[in-house]
Amino acid sequence: MSTTTDDALDEQAERFGVHLEHIGRAPCDVGTVEMVVRRPESGRREVLQTAELRPLVGVVGDNYVERGDRRTADGRADPLGELNIMGSRALEAVAGPDRERWQLAGDQLIVDFDLSVDNAPRGTRLEVGTAIIEVTSKPHNGCAKFTDRFGLDATRWINSRKDLRLRGICAVVIHPGTVRPGDSVRKLPTDPSDPNPT
Repeated sequence: MSTTTDDALDEQAERFGVHLEHIGRAPCDVGTVEMVVRRPESGRREVLQTAELRPLVGVVGDNYVERGDRRTADGRADPLGELNIMGSRALEAVAGPDRERWQLAGDQLIVDFDLSVDNAPRGTRLEVGTAIIEVTSKPHNGCAKFTDRFGLDATRWINSRKDLRLRGICAVVIHPGTVRPGDSVRKLPTDPSDPNPT
C-alpha cells in the first residue's frame, strides 16, 4: 500500500526526474564557472564579475568567517566549509532558467561540472580560474532556507540523491587566485603523496 511519503517521492520524481539525464551529462574533467556570488551579510547577495579566493577565507568579502557556524563546538566557521558550490544543471532544475534566482541558493560558485561522489570525491582538487580548491568531507544539504526559496519538494529532491550531490559540495581554498564567470573548472590529478585529504 502506497504511503503519503511514497506518493510525495513519486511526485518529486515526476517533476524533477526529467532533469537527471541532463545533470548526468555535466562535464567530468573540464567545466565552466557560470556564476560567482558573494554574501557580504546574512540575506544579501552580490553577483560578481571577478572574485578573489583565499585560504581560510573563501571568497574575499564573503561573510563565511564572520557568520560562524552554530554547529561547530566553538561557534566558529567550519574549516571544511569555506566554499559552497552547486552544479548549474541541478540549480536550474529547482530555480528555473532565470539566473536572477540562482543567487538565492547561497552558493558562492555555480558551475557546470559533475560534482557527483564518483567524479569529485573528497580530496579532489579543482583548478577554478587561477585558484585551486579541494573538495572536503563536509556534506552540503538543502536546508530550511533552501526550502523557503525553492519549496519543500525541491529540497526533498535535492537531498534524495546523495551520490549525485545535487545540492553541491563544500570545498576549501588550497592555492589563492581569482575566478570569473566563464573561467574553466578543471579536475587536477590526484596527489598520491597526500594521505589525508580534507
